[in-house]
Amino acid sequence: MFKGTDKYIATKALQQAVNAAILLEKPLLIKGEPGTGKTLLAEELAQSLDTELIQWHIKSTTKAQQGLYEYDAVSRLRDSQLGDERVHDVNNYIIKGKLWQAFCADKRPVLLIDEIDKADIEFPNDLLLELDKMEFHVYETQQQVKADIRPIVIITSNNEKELPDAFLRRCFFHYIDFPSPLEMKAIVDVHFPNIKSQLLTEALEVFFNLRDTRGLKKKPSTSELLDWLKLLLAEEIDTKTLHDKSHQGGLMPLFGALLKNEQDVTLIEKLAFMSKR
Repeated sequence: MFKGTDKYIATKALQQAVNAAILLEKPLLIKGEPGTGKTLLAEELAQSLDTELIQWHIKSTTKAQQGLYEYDAVSRLRDSQLGDERVHDVNNYIIKGKLWQAFCADKRPVLLIDEIDKADIEFPNDLLLELDKMEFHVYETQQQVKADIRPIVIITSNNEKELPDAFLRRCFFHYIDFPSPLEMKAIVDVHFPNIKSQLLTEALEVFFNLRDTRGLKKKPSTSELLDWLKLLLAEEIDTKTLHDKSHQGGLMPLFGALLKNEQDVTLIEKLAFMSKR
């Protein structure tokens, strides 16, 4: 049973979702804001089970077929022109994809299909049968590849586009809510166990106030908070400096770790200026 790890704080709801998906042998579809630990979940799950993590990071140009296998016809043509003996065996030109690797693993692996919503809208539908039956056909060799052990499949999405209903029906779904201040403190304690309590309290107040700012184009995430705290500790920033509004247009120290575009920087500067009037 997955209960989180020393480095990953999992809520009860997330623990239940992971264990339910494993029990049902269904892919676990994880949604949530960027930076809330969706990808890290798969990494820590694999570590907790002492098994292999196979990662398939999806791009806008990724095709479902690439997850199964690819036939390198160009290399075979080149080798035939050079008289290479390899050309007589088509298996030399079959490149195994991430699903094939997961299906053939000796021990039940964790397969991460990361940011599935980046791909074409038909991408999830093109994997329906393979993820459901855990098998596929290799036409070039007339081989049927079938998983002897069903991998644990974690699929992440940032909600950039809606996923097809037929695909959703085959998944167990969980949305990772953004951590509360108390949950965030527990997460920070894992990464920075020696951070001073007062500094952490003040930093979290600044962070959550920033997230609550109306009109902010991109709210800072958990991973960005951890980066910011790492910088605060490295620069030995104290609580007094943290609240010093007399420099940098009223921005917090090392604001570049939290604010990622000029519109948000300008917005915070304007709000700081107005609060002084």
